[in-house]
Amino acid sequence: MDAARPIALVTGATSGIGRAVALELGRTHHVLVGGRDRDRLDELVVALPSAESFVADLVTGPLPPLPATLDVLVHSAGVEDGSTIEHTDRATWEAVFAANVFAVADLTRLALPALRAAEGLVITINSGAGLAAAPGGGVYAASKFALRALTDALREEERPNGVRVSSVHPGRTDTAMQRRKVEREGDDYDTRLYLAPESVAAAVRTVVDLPPGGTIETLSIRPTRRSPVR
Repeated sequence: MDAARPIALVTGATSGIGRAVALELGRTHHVLVGGRDRDRLDELVVALPSAESFVADLVTGPLPPLPATLDVLVHSAGVEDGSTIEHTDRATWEAVFAANVFAVADLTRLALPALRAAEGLVITINSGAGLAAAPGGGVYAASKFALRALTDALREEERPNGVRVSSVHPGRTDTAMQRRKVEREGDDYDTRLYLAPESVAAAVRTVVDLPPGGTIETLSIRPTRRSPVR
């Protein structure tokens, strides 16, 4: 660990947006790379200048010890599941909310002393679905709406403590989760219509690099191209 570097914890760091964020912040931060697969985490640790694994299942726990001070916490872990309201059972609702909302609340609660000590920054990787719901996507959108409410409340609660809280809302992004979703929907996958994970990581960097006197409270990012209207 490079003691001169600020510390960032990134969840969901083994793939997709989380991995891109860990690599981006790794240029300037000591990164705690969070995930469930120790081998994949250790591979990423080796690729970073200053990093260590944070091995945990955020839904079932237990969580490893947190540092005394934490400068940045990026919640990137999450799941996407569900169909129409008619065809989605309660177990699916509970699993999606457990990963996308309850786990975020639990980890944030445990990390607050360290964040307050550093007057740090919390970033939740939300979604365009956290701003508008579409048919067949109600389960995921409901969890992301709930995550937005959690983030908004946390921001106001932590203002007196100097902790900044930001919500980043990417549109559809080229990840394994997105590929599974498109396959389930029966559509063709055209990478030109999706954000690169690195673009989302660049947005996170913008949030992190803002001087402490201000907060980017909500940041929405969308792919430049759109699929033709059918």
